[in-house]
Amino acid sequence: MSLQPFPDDWQDAVAIVAHPDDLEYGVASAVARWTNDGKHVSYVLATSGEAGIDGVDPALCGPMREEEERRGASIVGVEHVEFLGLADGLVVEGIELRRAIVGAIRRLRPDIVVTMNFELTWGPGAPVNHADHRAVGLGAIDATRDAANRWLFPDLGDRWAGVRSIWVAASSTPTHFVDVTDTLDLGVASLREHRAYLDGLDDDAVDPDQLLRGSARAAGESARCAYAVTFQRFPA
Repeated sequence: MSLQPFPDDWQDAVAIVAHPDDLEYGVASAVARWTNDGKHVSYVLATSGEAGIDGVDPALCGPMREEEERRGASIVGVEHVEFLGLADGLVVEGIELRRAIVGAIRRLRPDIVVTMNFELTWGPGAPVNHADHRAVGLGAIDATRDAANRWLFPDLGDRWAGVRSIWVAASSTPTHFVDVTDTLDLGVASLREHRAYLDGLDDDAVDPDQLLRGSARAAGESARCAYAVTFQRFPA
């Protein structure tokens, strides 16, 4: 099946992921396209990424990574960034996670929800996906349903049944694409704001421009444009 253009019939999105930098590895280029087109996007992160840099104590790392995330988000037009305060590396799919995400969805009341790959791997022969990514991706889908049920978590405010669809980035079976030819540079700049995290990676050869441009070019070949970011659509 050929990829379809990402629909334009929405105004407000909430992107729900596990860690600071998750969205910057590709999705931020699409976010820049959306905000340039007048859409409103909010970021919700389950953790502060405090366990993500081996050489930095979590008590120092968390606030530092939160600030990097806010700077990166601002580059692509995102003003609202919130952190749910769950423990980095220890997120599990369950009631606590769903409750936290339901609260965010009911507060922000989006038209669409965006999350990331929750499969076991990143594709055939690829590394195993992080446990937090898998938990948060599934949690975002389940919490979208929960947020619409008035009898679940009634203390978290009025139900929100306005989410039309859920979009999963980096899926092995994408259905839609966003042409990011004009906004890829903003996505690269957004990732570059995660300086402490990038400097702490074991692979000191990581170059944000080369990495993002390569993956977006590959997606663009499938989408028949120069650069693209792909998503799989799920009905809400």
